[in-house]
Amino acid sequence: MNKLALIIEDDEDLANIFAEALRGVGFEVNIIADGKIAQVRLNNTGVLPFLILLDMHLPHVSGADLLVNIKKDARFNNTTIIITTADARMGETYGDQVDFVLIKPISFVQLRDLTSRLIPKE
Repeated sequence: MNKLALIIEDDEDLANIFAEALRGVGFEVNIIADGKIAQVRLNNTGVLPFLILLDMHLPHVSGADLLVNIKKDARFNNTTIIITTADARMGETYGDQVDFVLIKPISFVQLRDLTSRLIPKE
């Protein structure tokens, strides 16, 4: 099974915390800190991620715009999408388009425990 997690988060400290939590449950992790770079990567990816952790406030291309593109692309139909935001209203707005919404601050333990339940037992 592909256990690639793509973390799209511009806060370096948060991205590193998220990465460690995901690595702790067995994910291979790639971090992207810029919306434009994420857009290029998503459009040209050969290996599809099992999980995308998507910050909604990113430089150059917003998480909301990335989400629209992800949802239009059938390649990502089986990808779990978790949005992260400090804006609860934004979480409500996009909650029906994703698998989970996490409101910041998000703890290491919270993310680790949630994502550990997403991995199918082998």
